[in-house]
Amino acid sequence: MNFDDSFIFKKDRFSIGQETDSKKYYLSIPVSNGLVEYEEYYELTKEEFDRFSNGVAEMRRFAEQCRLRKADDRLIMKPGSKRGSPI
Repeated sequence: MNFDDSFIFKKDRFSIGQETDSKKYYLSIPVSNGLVEYEEYYELTKEEFDRFSNGVAEMRRFAEQCRLRKADDRLIMKPGSKRGSPI
């Protein structure tokens, strides 16, 4: 999988973009499990991506839902047994 960030929000610690092979849109957040830091990718619809690219406040709310693990059904890659915590 090749994730291509379209917008990076360093202060808010998330990005949105499109996975180039599947063409799925995503929002990603950084996580760490104590051994490694990585990103979790949450699938977005095209409509959400378009709407999010015009409204940072709505993206922040969705990123927070992801950090609270309330959007796990939208994870593009399911986490392993040593799932990290948001950083």
